[in-house]
Amino acid sequence: MALPPARTCGASRCPPARAARPGPGCGAGPRCPSGSAGSSGSAGPARPRCWLLLPLLLLAAPGASAYSFPQQHTMQHWARRLEQEIDGVMRIFGGVQQLREIYKDNRNLFEVQENEPQKLVEKVAGDIETLLDRKVQALKRLANAAENFQKAHRWQDNIKEEDILYYDAKADAELDDPESEDMDRASKTSTLRLDFIEDPNFKNKVNYSYTAVQIPTDIYKGSTVILNELNWTEALENVFIENRRQDPTLLWQVFGSATGVTRYYPATPWRAPKKIDLYDVRRRPWYIQGASSPKDMVIIVDVSGSVSGLTLKLMKTSVCEMLDTLSDDDYVNVASFNEKAQPVSCFTHLVQANVRNKKVFKEAVQGMVAKGTTGYKAGFEYAFDQLQNSNITRANCNKMIMMFTDGGEDRVQDVFEKYNWPNRTVRVFTFSVGQHNYDVTPLQWMACTNKGYYFEIPSIGAIRINTQEYLDVLGRPMVLAGKEAKQVQWTNVYEDALGLGLVVTGTLPVFNLTQDGPGEKKNQLILGVMGIDVALNDIKRLTPNYTLGANGYVFAIDLNGYVLLHPNLKPQTTNFREPVTLDFLDAELEDENKEEIRRSMIDGNKGHKQIRTLVKSLDERYIDEVIRNYTWVPIRSTNYSLGLVLPPYSTFYLQANLSDQILQVKYFEFLLPSSFESEGHVFIAPREYCKDLNASDNNTEFLKNFIELMEKVTPDSKQCNNFLLHNLILDTGITQQLVERVWRDQDLNTYSLLAVFAATDGGITRVFPNKAAEDWTENPEPFNASFYRRSLDNHGYIFKPPHQDALLRPLELENGTVGLLVSTAVELSLGRRTLRPAVVGVKLDLEAWAEKFKVLASNRTHQDQPQKCGPSSHCEMDCDVNNEDLLCVLIDDGGFLVLSNQNHQWDQIGRFFSEVDANLMLALYNNSFYTRKESYDYQAACAPQPPGNLGAAPRGVFVPTIADFLNLAWWTSAAAWSLFQQLLYGLLYHSWFQADPAEAEGSPEARESSCVMKQTQYYFGSVNASYNAIIDCGNCSRLFHAQRLTNTNLLFVVAEKPLCSQCEAGRLLQKETHCPADGPEQCELVQRPRYRRGPHICFDYNATEDTSDCGRGASFPPSLGVLVSLQLLLLLGLPPRPQPQVRALPASPRL
Repeated sequence: MALPPARTCGASRCPPARAARPGPGCGAGPRCPSGSAGSSGSAGPARPRCWLLLPLLLLAAPGASAYSFPQQHTMQHWARRLEQEIDGVMRIFGGVQQLREIYKDNRNLFEVQENEPQKLVEKVAGDIETLLDRKVQALKRLANAAENFQKAHRWQDNIKEEDILYYDAKADAELDDPESEDMDRASKTSTLRLDFIEDPNFKNKVNYSYTAVQIPTDIYKGSTVILNELNWTEALENVFIENRRQDPTLLWQVFGSATGVTRYYPATPWRAPKKIDLYDVRRRPWYIQGASSPKDMVIIVDVSGSVSGLTLKLMKTSVCEMLDTLSDDDYVNVASFNEKAQPVSCFTHLVQANVRNKKVFKEAVQGMVAKGTTGYKAGFEYAFDQLQNSNITRANCNKMIMMFTDGGEDRVQDVFEKYNWPNRTVRVFTFSVGQHNYDVTPLQWMACTNKGYYFEIPSIGAIRINTQEYLDVLGRPMVLAGKEAKQVQWTNVYEDALGLGLVVTGTLPVFNLTQDGPGEKKNQLILGVMGIDVALNDIKRLTPNYTLGANGYVFAIDLNGYVLLHPNLKPQTTNFREPVTLDFLDAELEDENKEEIRRSMIDGNKGHKQIRTLVKSLDERYIDEVIRNYTWVPIRSTNYSLGLVLPPYSTFYLQANLSDQILQVKYFEFLLPSSFESEGHVFIAPREYCKDLNASDNNTEFLKNFIELMEKVTPDSKQCNNFLLHNLILDTGITQQLVERVWRDQDLNTYSLLAVFAATDGGITRVFPNKAAEDWTENPEPFNASFYRRSLDNHGYIFKPPHQDALLRPLELENGTVGLLVSTAVELSLGRRTLRPAVVGVKLDLEAWAEKFKVLASNRTHQDQPQKCGPSSHCEMDCDVNNEDLLCVLIDDGGFLVLSNQNHQWDQIGRFFSEVDANLMLALYNNSFYTRKESYDYQAACAPQPPGNLGAAPRGVFVPTIADFLNLAWWTSAAAWSLFQQLLYGLLYHSWFQADPAEAEGSPEARESSCVMKQTQYYFGSVNASYNAIIDCGNCSRLFHAQRLTNTNLLFVVAEKPLCSQCEAGRLLQKETHCPADGPEQCELVQRPRYRRGPHICFDYNATEDTSDCGRGASFPPSLGVLVSLQLLLLLGLPPRPQPQVRALPASPRL
């Protein structure tokens, strides 16, 4: 009979009895992971049975050793002894039954409250709606005021810097920099110098009397446009202040201008980066979302032979910068063209412009090579075909084509007539890149006849501005729509640039209401976007924390399915240039039920569903199959939907009722360190019990702070959370009674115990005896302790070996201090209400219990009785006497080693068993004792990869030869001008092509970057019964027996020790691994996109739009004198003198 094909490497056969054991040099037969030899129960898929030969396998041949492999009933007997020993210890010392009685004896001290999911989730959703609505009202006041201020403002052509008084948020950093050009202007610029006070709400120093202004590095602060912008926006200061007076909880209020100016309140110094400050408000996620409707964009790049050197580099950088202007509501594809057009990546259609897809594009763009001839027709036909594909998910709003080229003469009018005229539903934006002598009229014509815009990118400094100005064009229909388009939108989660942490922002566009003259058409430019931040922590405070239990939680998602709230939303690194996008199905372990719940929430429906699902443990080492109740409702007036998750045992919770102040004082005394010696050490959860309680990561110090505060206030004080305080004090008294009734009179050493403990929902963890607290490493917050949460989700006794990484040194067994944690939940039934308010357990002495394990899994009745086996008799091997030939282990449900009869394996306790015995672990997996679950962590942080040499350095772009220097024609050529440009901008922006933007901005990504890690966990499979099997490796085959221990998370395994190295099999991996390709193959994922909905509003057309302003060319002729001087300096080997920073203001619809 053949084994299942996925788990075999050949036909199964029964190996010979191991009477004559082969030596180390034996030759292995056919190598197979495993084969079966017998079972006492159902074991999943059908497996080969060798019943006739089984007796032979279990007996030794004449003349061989007198011992044979234990029979199945013998090993089942050992398993029962182990189960009885564990159960006995837990019954005596765990105190589960006694704690139940203690709760019932104190029934008058607490009430049982019910969590009603529907009422809870509706209340929280209503509270969040109220919170956000207050921000919406503030936004509307700001937007209306801004439009009126700008309308009343009189433009000043002769305005000067000294005429404007404002606080420049970057001034302090620039004045501290002796090389900054702002040092020269410091005397004539009217920059305020402010005093600041520390404000914990902002996590920053602020000044509530003023606003601050931030202007991007590549914009000239003294330009007329900027000075006029500063002039009229100054009036917003009073509106900001009045908003805060009406709502003191307001955080950052920001106006992002379309000119690049940011004015925010309250004033605070700008967080100066270590390198170049590339912050531009127009590239922030919240600004992009507020300034235009969703986009379907196709980027086509000319890669004909004329595009080479610096021009190609400029195009690659421009495309990457263009991609950064897109959000998750947008869809995009990128293609290159010469005679033919083809996608630059594996994406064959429009894909969502999320972080991972954009990363694929950016990497693919770097591989573009220039060759062939220019064929605009091929490029545009490809782009229109992409936009006309209705069989894919897309934005279905603004449609546009962005073409980057160095120039050409073909206008491809026939293509536009065929695909786009007369309705012109697709806008065409053309970008002339590099310095050249081509006629740009065809490029201008393409843009102007297709409601787009023409831009020029002659050099590096023009890239960022010109790749974002198209948003002004897209904003025209919004402005013309007037009040209809004045709708507040809420963003994805992202990192605040001023250090507030994770936030969402409400945005509202601000329109230009002026007219060019009496009877003229009204202005169609967007002035900017108004934004107000809401910290995620403020939203979390509206959710119930401790009444839902350790495994209950609230979550919220947006229309993309990204989580706004979720306990697993924990980005290890944050890049403020990108939103934090974690899908609900990636925050949890995905299954069909959760897909259905996610879709219903995105559609704005209400719902409730009980599901059986998999959850990952807090330490991400284990998988548990659990039952959860999901309840969800939409949050009105927003794009969010709120969900509540509750385990069945969290339907009810305890609420202490300690009205007796004498009893309060009595129980409180058990929190004092003076009581620890007799009552055991107490760890209290670091919760926010009172407003004035000083937090500390050191629990001893936190307890000290808590006691000092309680000496000043009472548990009923208004500044304290009475629910938390009363429950904490009640649980202090209840766990003390457990010490008094059970622990104090027991001798822990008799059963080789290092400690006993109890942890409660109220936040108490009591460890007895007091000295055991020195080695206690579990989280003092029970809700954040893996043993606590797993014990609630599982029945029986949960073993937790010490965590060990394969790369770390082995455990140090000194004085028997290494312990094994065994815990179980206390289930309390009060009437018809069942809940689990506590977890109790013991800590086993590892070394002593390893010896005890050998005795229990042997033919001895106690430790001092040796096995009797005469020379003429045949005896079965056991785990004690025959430990040189027989391997006996206990493995937990995650596949980690818990106990072993091999002394040399004691320091490997806690390691994944495949690292200890890969052959045996693979056999257990192949025989369905374990099931594997693979998932991806999209929030991981990885060490930065060494930068690849992509030839992006300015010197690598073009190096002239001696013949070039001697050729007069070359000195006036485009190549010479290109060289001048690359050298000039190499001096000024030398890191543009080399440094990652995040690194240039001095963010943490310079040290660590976000990456995707593949996680693999194992959990018990379908086999519940005793099972015998053979690891079939020819002459090196091994017998093994495996059996689950009842009422535990342990697997008892007995196996012959491996004799031949040739019997090695593939190693199962459990360690988290880095995915260089960013997790699952993106090219495959986009073929089955997850359900999402875009914003319900779209403004992409208005019949009154004036498209006559569509860009104009700008001449920048090369200077022969400058070039000759530059080349002479190069020939003489003299470094060119640093030039003042160029602040280019290229032609745009605004400037």
